[in-house]
Amino acid sequence: MPWTKDDYPDTFKNVGTDVRNKAIEIGNALLREGYEEGRAISIGLSQARETIEGNAEDRPHFEIRAREDDWVLKKKSASSVIYKEDTKSALLDKAKSYVTEHEGVLTVYRADGTKEQTLYE
Repeated sequence: MPWTKDDYPDTFKNVGTDVRNKAIEIGNALLREGYEEGRAISIGLSQARETIEGNAEDRPHFEIRAREDDWVLKKKSASSVIYKEDTKSALLDKAKSYVTEHEGVLTVYRADGTKEQTLYE
């Protein structure tokens, strides 16, 4: 079923109107080409962000890292902490909305310092 400006995947709710409309357009085209819905959502959103907001390299980058007994969100290469929580999952909930509001890219690290995932590329 094609998506519309009033009926679209929940994933599209956390982006601006221009990006959402472009993601709907791209996603619908991918569905017509036979892509599975999950892939159409992911690709559509990624391509829409790149088209409307520019390349991920031009956007602010944030990191979630373990620090002593806490987990912290900070801007990449910055020393000041934006948010601090006892658990990674609690911090991730706050961080996702913050990074979305700032149209950024979020990299999440494991406790051992290795990269786990990158969101909003």
